[in-house]
Amino acid sequence: MSDAAAGGVILAEGGIEHPGERTRFGDVVIVGGGCYGAFYAGQLLRAIERGKVALRRLIVVDRDPGCRFAREIGPSAGRELVVADWDEFFDRYLHGETGSPDPDIIVPSPLMPHLMYRWLVRRATARWPGRRVETRPLGSGPRTPYDVPAPDGTRYLSYADWTCPTHCIEPATCPVTRAPRTWEMAEALEVLARQHTPPLAGPVLFTCRHRAHGVGAFDRLEVQAGDLLVAGVGAAGTEADVLVGTVSSCHGAVNRLHLGPSGS
Repeated sequence: MSDAAAGGVILAEGGIEHPGERTRFGDVVIVGGGCYGAFYAGQLLRAIERGKVALRRLIVVDRDPGCRFAREIGPSAGRELVVADWDEFFDRYLHGETGSPDPDIIVPSPLMPHLMYRWLVRRATARWPGRRVETRPLGSGPRTPYDVPAPDGTRYLSYADWTCPTHCIEPATCPVTRAPRTWEMAEALEVLARQHTPPLAGPVLFTCRHRAHGVGAFDRLEVQAGDLLVAGVGAAGTEADVLVGTVSSCHGAVNRLHLGPSGS
């Protein structure tokens, strides 16, 4: 696939502008360079060539320098493979400032761990070094058909008790049931936070929505705003619990972040 870069923005083939049709992004960070990451990168590059998308940088993060993205697409002008552990990458990346007036987005893999929650835990631990910061189990869930706790304390939820189509964009009409999609995971978790015993602060939600050509993502600013919310909840120094989730309309990974009292 060919591309051209001008002024830090990847343009369509030949540098042709389509200002009325394009969706614009700053950085697009794809988590993982395997089959999912390579698919998402390919979709975005095709959209760029057709003049439907413009972005400042395409960044694929994977520990394997020979991942599928490297083999089949590879770095070029305006796109790069960052060979790094995901946690280490986000510690650097989310600490910095955005370099674009357009939104920076993060494209998660369906099979990745709850990386943004882990980042919030590390931030809280560094912010309050003398305070207990830990994951505690949720006393109850939102009663979704699929509700499975993992050994690390993450709870994986889904409204689907069927196998979803690969790369489903979760349209208003479910492609499996062929009926209107009447559920929304973010709304269910907002109710859960209020009704949980004890009540949970937040929720802090990183909501993955379809952005362009089969690619779903959440905003970098959502993640940084979540960190500010946790900082605000913990500022009083009293014991508190925050519900944190990375969700789409149908699925979610959620955790209960516990902040002990100051000096704990």
